[in-house]
Amino acid sequence: MLETNHRGHFIVISGPSGAGKGTICQELLKRDKNLVLSISMTSREKRDYEIDGKDYYFTTKEDFEQKIKENYFLEYAVVHNNQYYGTPKEEIERLVETGKSVLVEIDIQGALQLKEKINDGLYIFILPPSMRELKKRLIKRGTESKEKIFERFKKAYNEINEVSHYNYVVVNDILEKAVEKVEAILLAENCRVDRIISLDLGTKEELLHEILTDEGE
Repeated sequence: MLETNHRGHFIVISGPSGAGKGTICQELLKRDKNLVLSISMTSREKRDYEIDGKDYYFTTKEDFEQKIKENYFLEYAVVHNNQYYGTPKEEIERLVETGKSVLVEIDIQGALQLKEKINDGLYIFILPPSMRELKKRLIKRGTESKEKIFERFKKAYNEINEVSHYNYVVVNDILEKAVEKVEAILLAENCRVDRIISLDLGTKEELLHEILTDEGE
């Protein structure tokens, strides 16, 4: 019999703003009960509709900076009005060791930081079908000014050049197909030879003897 390593995967889903990585992650979590979403910590104020411990772990800037000194994060960054965002380390390591696969949805800057520390993770880059389509998606959101959309679009062009640092790339043209491609990646990773712990096929002598004596039918 084949015995494989049941350690979970560390899965990083990344890509430019508007590529649809968040929607893909939501669909994956609905379909695979073994997937757990990594929850980031932030120093920004909690919004009325957000739940501490579900959307983010909310803390103060002072506490966040103390945790940086304690090496609490796999990665962290200062973004959006000089607020901290980071990926806690201990909980992810615990979940992976118990067989759960941890899904991290993160920007490209954070993904590259994670890859420096966890090289054996699965790094999946989500691409829009075209830059014209990306522009349409950013405008369709209707949540940002034209200037902000312009900045995001310009940044996306630069970010796409980082695709070579990832293990896989998935074009999000049709959501269902994009999700299926990520599921196929995870299935293939479970079949990797380096996950084999032991392989017991029975002894060659016993099997040859059964063939010659018509036993074992």
